[in-house]
Amino acid sequence: MLLMVGLFSCLSVKLIDLSILVLPIITKVDFVGFTGFDKYMESKLLLATEIAFLPAVACLLALVYECLSLEKILKKLIAENQNFACQLENGVYERTIELHKEIAERKRIQAELEKSLALQRATLESTTDGILVVDNQGNIADFNQKFVQMWQIPESSIDSRNFGQALRVIAKQLENPKKYLATVRKLHLQPDTNSDDAIALKDGSIFERHSEAQRLGGKIVGRVWSFRDVTAHKLAEATIRHQTLHDLLTDLPNRVLFNKRLCESLAQADRSGSELAVCFLDLDRFKIINDTLGHDIGDELLQSVVQRLKKCLRSVDTISRWGSDEFTILLPEVSDTKNVAHIQERILAAFKPGFDIKNHHLHVSVSIGTALYPMHGKDAKTLIKHAEAALYRVKSQGRNHYQFYHPEINSQASESLILENSLYYALERQEFRVFYQPQVNITTGEITKMEALLRWQHPKLGLIPPEKFIPIAEETGLIVPIGEWILRTACAQNKAWQDALSFPTLTVAVNLSARQFQQSNLLNLVSQILLETKLNSHCLELEITESIAMKNVALTKGILSKLCNMGVSISIDDFGTGYCSLSYLKNFPINCLKIDKSFVCDLTKENCQAAITTAIIALAHGLNLVVVAEGVETEEQRNVLRILECELMQGYLFSRPLSAEDATRLLRKSTTCRVSNSCLVAWC
Repeated sequence: MLLMVGLFSCLSVKLIDLSILVLPIITKVDFVGFTGFDKYMESKLLLATEIAFLPAVACLLALVYECLSLEKILKKLIAENQNFACQLENGVYERTIELHKEIAERKRIQAELEKSLALQRATLESTTDGILVVDNQGNIADFNQKFVQMWQIPESSIDSRNFGQALRVIAKQLENPKKYLATVRKLHLQPDTNSDDAIALKDGSIFERHSEAQRLGGKIVGRVWSFRDVTAHKLAEATIRHQTLHDLLTDLPNRVLFNKRLCESLAQADRSGSELAVCFLDLDRFKIINDTLGHDIGDELLQSVVQRLKKCLRSVDTISRWGSDEFTILLPEVSDTKNVAHIQERILAAFKPGFDIKNHHLHVSVSIGTALYPMHGKDAKTLIKHAEAALYRVKSQGRNHYQFYHPEINSQASESLILENSLYYALERQEFRVFYQPQVNITTGEITKMEALLRWQHPKLGLIPPEKFIPIAEETGLIVPIGEWILRTACAQNKAWQDALSFPTLTVAVNLSARQFQQSNLLNLVSQILLETKLNSHCLELEITESIAMKNVALTKGILSKLCNMGVSISIDDFGTGYCSLSYLKNFPINCLKIDKSFVCDLTKENCQAAITTAIIALAHGLNLVVVAEGVETEEQRNVLRILECELMQGYLFSRPLSAEDATRLLRKSTTCRVSNSCLVAWC
């Protein structure tokens, strides 16, 4: 301030003569300029007081100027502060928006993460597999409730998160805990290894176990264990495998399994030098039982048969169901033929007592054919083929026996094939012949009926008996056209006898096969043939067996009723060998019963056969039926039958089956004298 005053003093003197007074303005130490006073336009000498005042004025002006400068600076600062505040506010706003966005994004990510975790947990809990996650330190990192339930893990083991405790609980429930623990140790030592296997529990359950390394960022952080209860699936698989290899009804091995075991046994026998046997079994007359009494009883009978067969065999033997009523048996490691024969005899004996099935006492026998390794074949196919050939030999010789294979059987099988092939052309080539066997009224000695019997005159094989080709004809269906030919030929022949020999009431009896009886055109066919041959319907008798009659009772009754309405007589053939009950018999419109020759054969002996024959005759008389006894060959049989009041008889005692020409001569002779068994035999 002194500086300012001094300066002003100096200037004042010099500026006295100036027209304007100029004062310097100094703020603190800075010179900022001058200020002038225009009232000093005139020359004036300043007073001392004025001179003293001028520094104060200068200071005041400097202060004012400084204040103005400060105000300017302040305004600038305020403006800058306002601008900064505005920028700050804008920045805060923008950052706040960004923060809100970041928070919202984090919340969204968190929500998605929670949703993902919830979905993951729901998925983990909804799976049917038991899941366990273990970290590298052996701690339980995660699990689902299915795992806890499957293994019945205590809460203490779960709460402790100790895998070792859970593992001990699991091991106690396993069939083979040592194997399982060894697997766990191996996987612990080889953490990069995946593993799958099935583990069996003591309670019979089966779990599939899968173990896989758990990775995070390419690094193994633990192991995932999954367990699936596949007990039902495995049981279903086992059931399917069992069913594909076993018969559903008897639960015996089927052909596939039998062949497999046979091949295995053959390989073993080849290595050890041992022998084995293959037996082929067939139930005799089973089809009759099945067709007559129904499949339910037939099925139960088969099951009972299987139980008896099993009791006859060793534990190492295999029995299989080969077909409907056919069985095969594998007898490995047999010492000799006698041993095999003993087993077969035991089987035959097991069938003698009969079977009680649903209030039916059934008798069924068995035929057995056997082939030996290596004597009769060295492979499965050959052994089975030869055993089957031996079986057919038994059946052709009367059944209910066993037969070892021998080479001659093949030639007989070849003969059967030749017969079958020739049979297709036999009718066309007129190779069949109808023979006739008389039925004699034992009281009057008259021939009242002629039974038509089929014979085959083969151009190379000669006269072939019916038991050799009828089964083939039945099987191939050729019996239908052959049967029609027999019926037409027999009716025409009977009409010729009636016209030529004055036998107006002579009846011809013709057998109907099962296939013929089932033909829908049977009634029309019979009516047409009667019309063509002009034979009175009362002079035709149709014979059916018990098994045919009982196959479909309602159908049988309907057909027989219509035949009776036409005037045709009906006879039940081979009565006593089937299963025709009295209640059905009395409801069938039949005229005659034919007693099977198997009963007549033992008639003179005191046994059950004689009692059955007596009962059959009494039954027939009670139902007003005519009785015909077949197979009468001796005087003793004739006398017993006469005492039992059997009206008609048929057999070698009276006549063998005759050709049409010989039968004509017999009938012509019987018109001139009363027929007796002695004269018939003499004539024959």
